Amino acid sequence: MKDWKRALALGFLSWLLPFIGGFVAFPLKKLDPALFDTVMALMLIATAGWLARRYFHGREITAAEASMLGFLWVAINLALDYPMFAYGPMKMSAGHYYAEIGAGYLLYPLFLWETVRMRRPA
Repeated sequence: MKDWKRALALGFLSWLLPFIGGFVAFPLKKLDPALFDTVMALMLIATAGWLARRYFHGREITAAEASMLGFLWVAINLALDYPMFAYGPMKMSAGHYYAEIGAGYLLYPLFLWETVRMRRPA
């Protein structure tokens, strides 16, 4: 990766922005869990797009760097998120956390990789 400081700072935002959005949207979870899950997925994709533009601004995007950035953001999100859900008020088991929340963070590397793929001529 070319800019580790930027990648780490944006990785923190990749956790913080959806966390704040999830907190605001949380009342939906009781009313309509499927809608809440959709809102959260859309939030992750929008965050990934916005932050990727910030990271790659003004330079070429490579598949390798995009994938590494995406997996770095997954690691940051899991490191910040899991303790809160496992030991906080929700007390989720590891299996429940990864099935309901953690696996969603795989949208980051998938989105970033697909963005690079889409930019290449057919």
